Amino acid sequence: MKLGFFVTNQYLPGESFSGKIQESVEQVKAAREAGFDMICTGQHYLAAPYQMSSSFPLLARLAAEAGEMEVAATVILVPLHNPVELAESIATMDAICDGRFIFGVGLGYRDEEYTAFGVQRGERVGRLREALEVIKLMWTQEEVEFSGKYYNVPRVAPSTSPVRKPHPPIWVAANNDVAIRRAARWGYPWLVNPHATVQMVAEQWQGYQAALEQAGQPMPESLPMMRELYVARDRETAYVESEPWLAPKYAAYAAWGQDKALPGDESFSIPYQDLARDRFLLGSPDDVVSEIQRYEQDLGINYMIFRMQWPGMSQEATLKQIEMMGSEVIPRVKD
Repeated sequence: MKLGFFVTNQYLPGESFSGKIQESVEQVKAAREAGFDMICTGQHYLAAPYQMSSSFPLLARLAAEAGEMEVAATVILVPLHNPVELAESIATMDAICDGRFIFGVGLGYRDEEYTAFGVQRGERVGRLREALEVIKLMWTQEEVEFSGKYYNVPRVAPSTSPVRKPHPPIWVAANNDVAIRRAARWGYPWLVNPHATVQMVAEQWQGYQAALEQAGQPMPESLPMMRELYVARDRETAYVESEPWLAPKYAAYAAWGQDKALPGDESFSIPYQDLARDRFLLGSPDDVVSEIQRYEQDLGINYMIFRMQWPGMSQEATLKQIEMMGSEVIPRVKD
């Protein structure tokens, strides 16, 4: 089991942009000392009501503090980008990280982003498929020529290649059943989103495994999962202390339509206790250890990525959690 720390890159209006980035640097140092195996952050544009730092520059800065930890983008909204630019940016990140970079990909779900980038939302699956093909060709071939529906690359000899061979791992984030089965058919690890309940994940996991078998794809080596986490001395304290920060975050998700990307009639516009139940990992170190072991045993998860800070939450509270994970959770999970 490898444990990842998700570096929050969304900040409240009026907070010091440079100050928040410096806080992230200190968090990465603390996570490294605590024994985390990975750091990562995500990507959105036009992220009102939050300020939001751009993924690649932030990860490049944080990689300087990461030591031997892996560094991941979870996730990059691939259909909004040109695949040649992505191939070279990620190869550069992999070189910065000395071959320890992980490329998480996703479709996105916000109309504002697609409109701003001039991309039709209905094209996003086709763009993702073509983009991944171009990116992998750029990384692995001595000569590339590509002519597709969305992207065209003239005959070229790519000169910017990643350190890791044949290329950095690619994880596919997916919320609904169709997208999860698609990730399986393409042979990629499914990056389990932090928004679904454990029961929903268990059901979707069966569909993912079935789709792998049907497509003749092997089970991927990496089985990553993201969870919201707040660790405290007891479960009640974890609920009380996390609500002022985590509840507004999910209210913003509801406004963005994130809950509509999940199967069924999921809604984030419900009381916090109901929202958190079976969805967030809130509790004591014993609770956290027990849940990590449950995911590992029941689902075969071998990467757990934790979001432990949300917009407005203090640096002191974040560092306190990292320290508690390092002293009371990580040693027990790694034994």
